[in-house]
Parts: sequence; C-alpha cells; structure tokens
Amino acid sequence: MGQISIQVNGRNYDIACDDGEEEHVQRLGRYVDEKLAELVTRMGQVGDSRLLVMAALLIADELSDTYGKLEKIRGGAENGASADDGEAAKSITLLAERIDNIAAGLERA
Repeated sequence: MGQISIQVNGRNYDIACDDGEEEHVQRLGRYVDEKLAELVTRMGQVGDSRLLVMAALLIADELSDTYGKLEKIRGGAENGASADDGEAAKSITLLAERIDNIAAGLERA
C-alpha cells in the first residue's frame, strides 16, 4: 500500500493508495487544488469545508457532462456517425458557461 502527501488549499494531506497509483493520485490532488484555487480567486477563503464542497460540485458537473457526451458519441458511433468538431466546441462553450453559472450561484449562497 502506497502512502503519499498531497497539498490542497495550502494544507498537506497524507493519502493511502495502491502501489503504483501514487503519481495518478498526485495528479488528482493537483486538479482538486487547481479547482480550489479558482474558487478562492473568485470568492476568497470562505472555509475549507465550503470550498471543498463547491469544488466537488464543479468536478461532479464536469464528470456528468463528460459522461453525457461519451454516451452521445457512443450512440453516434453505433449509427455510423462520428463526433463533429463544431459540436464539440459548442459543448465545451456550454460547459464553461454552466461552470460559471454554478460558481456564481455558489457565491450567492
């Protein structure tokens, strides 16, 4: 069992992971830290718990959208179609807008 330390919002956390997964968990930690840094820039330090919940919601929203897009691509591939670059760009723009809207709503909360 591996043991690593990640830094999130300026605090160190010791995390256990499977052997060989250390670098992957480090990347995930950096991603979460980047999300928190974005929120801190927008909202300031509003408390670790609140920031972590907001970051989790933003990441869950990204994951949900990605799953939806994957299903759409799989459905298109089954019908002999491929994903259109214009459609992908439009989806990315909509995703960015949704994230901004969620962050704005959380700022008002």
